Amino acid sequence: MQEFPKVYLKPGRDHSLKRFHLWVFSGAIKGLAGKPEEGDIVEVVDSSGNYLATGHIQNGSISVRIISFEQTDAGKDFWKTKFEKAFEMRKSLGFFNNPDTNVFRLVHGEGDGFPGLIVDFYNGVVVIQAHSVGMWRHRKLFAEVIKEILGETCVAVYDKSEATLHTAMEEEGEKFLVGKSENVLVKEYGNSFEIDFQTGQKTGFFIDQRESRKLLGNYCKGKKVANIFSYTGGFSVYAAASGATVVDSLDSSEKAIELAKKNMELNFGAKSAHHYFAQDAFEFFKKEGNNYDVIVLDPPAFAKHKQALNNALKAYRRINEAAIRNLNANGILFAFSCSQVVSKDDFRKTIFEAAANTGRSVKILHQLTQPADHPINIYHPEGEYLKGLVLFVE
Repeated sequence: MQEFPKVYLKPGRDHSLKRFHLWVFSGAIKGLAGKPEEGDIVEVVDSSGNYLATGHIQNGSISVRIISFEQTDAGKDFWKTKFEKAFEMRKSLGFFNNPDTNVFRLVHGEGDGFPGLIVDFYNGVVVIQAHSVGMWRHRKLFAEVIKEILGETCVAVYDKSEATLHTAMEEEGEKFLVGKSENVLVKEYGNSFEIDFQTGQKTGFFIDQRESRKLLGNYCKGKKVANIFSYTGGFSVYAAASGATVVDSLDSSEKAIELAKKNMELNFGAKSAHHYFAQDAFEFFKKEGNNYDVIVLDPPAFAKHKQALNNALKAYRRINEAAIRNLNANGILFAFSCSQVVSKDDFRKTIFEAAANTGRSVKILHQLTQPADHPINIYHPEGEYLKGLVLFVE
């Protein structure tokens, strides 16, 4: 077995690892044996030197991301077994060989035992995004293993880690690791979308909202719908496909609006009667006459770290309050937060405050979270990042 540098924990700070939590925080560390660099594999031991886990060391408050609770050489066979388990789960859930839905998540970080790694599947194009230097260092091996497992199902593997790892990416940049591909067309519940995986946000599409988009369709027939923070127009497509009489898409990014237009045209032709607004959401709601039967609020993460939490909760309250005020009687609001540091209780309390400030009667119809291809490791509750409420506003 290969010898790795050791991370010694302070006395009494090993309880979380014994409960299979996947992070070691800097405050729990007593010292190091060896001189590991960021991204190196290390073994975490208790204060007496007893083995606890293996992981990648990194700078920051999260000092080690755990990849195994058994000693391992972390070689190709180790990673291949992990990928096979993740892919088999998706197969058992019916994601492979589904002509109506060929876009889904293959690996979801801690939920699949790959802390710091996201792998998405876009109709044959696989996009890797590393959120840790340790995972990024394995990118070529990962691409090789993914191609071996998927075979002809995989036409290309693309590394899209620049946005998440600026320092590590300075010299290499983003690139294809296997094959080549331009923008790719995908199907989601029969709806068509063009994915710009090279320059788009995240890995190109917000796959985690698939089931929420489908649910939206139940509420849109004959309704006037606004999709705020629309990005590529995913919710807009579902609203139009379900018979909405008006669909307005709003995003502060002109490029996102162009992508939304393209996706609407893919599904409904160039003459589809939909409206697009490239402007700030708060300013949009201040205008007279912007009243809707259904509003979707799926903003970017207002808080990416705990220091920003209070300001984020204020922003969520303000935007949801504005939306509730702009809903017609008996309207429907789909409200979301994708900020990991915003808990379910924080989010629900914030929506409560927004509703109370309007004085309107509001009922919760659905409580939403991420779909099955974005699993949550039961020992790592921080993985439950997506929160959603569907509200009925009298």
